Amino acid sequence: MAHSISAKKRVRQNVRRKTLNKSRRSQVKTQIKRFETVLDEGNAATAEEQFRAVAKKLDKTAATSTMHKKTAARKKSRLAKKLNALKAKPAAAPQPKQA
Repeated sequence: MAHSISAKKRVRQNVRRKTLNKSRRSQVKTQIKRFETVLDEGNAATAEEQFRAVAKKLDKTAATSTMHKKTAARKKSRLAKKLNALKAKPAAAPQPKQA
């Protein structure tokens, strides 16, 4: 247990920051899950909206140092890759030949 006044204050600050950071990480995970469920449904327009929401949440979380900026960028990149694959899927489907 902390003895000095400043050490006790640091303990209080750490508890407060831990709960905030945990909440922010949880919100990011929830947004990502929502995005992935929309991806599974195959709706590109809704997935685009969800991706923007996830990107915004990741950027805000990285700005508060809850998450490193490069970690947020890596997650956004991977999610964008999935979104682009979904968009390319209907275009890549072979067209039926007309006789």
